[in-house]
Amino acid sequence: MKITRLYNGANGESRFEELEIPLEECGAIGRLSEPWPASGVIFRETDPDYDYDWHPAPQRQFIIMLEGELEIEAGSGETRHFSPGDILLVEDTTGRGHRSRTTDNSVRKTIFITLDDAG
Repeated sequence: MKITRLYNGANGESRFEELEIPLEECGAIGRLSEPWPASGVIFRETDPDYDYDWHPAPQRQFIIMLEGELEIEAGSGETRHFSPGDILLVEDTTGRGHRSRTTDNSVRKTIFITLDDAG
């Protein structure tokens, strides 16, 4: 399963990379990954005019897109768009971080899964 990771590169600026989460065949129930230690689940809704300037992530977390569209600009200058079904692993918890804004003028609904510090 492919997801996008946002993390701090060697120069301290945030950057993107694609991760492949390994899945193991588990018979009739399908394919499963290894468990990720998580500490919480946050449900979030943002207004259509959401536009948040540079900020680091408050903690390591997965962001799962449910409704709406989001654009994130990394410190590296790269911009990526995310839509329902996309999964983002956010790990740029220090430095300038990233910018994010809604791009489709609609309410955006996401689920955040906060991860334990070990990672």
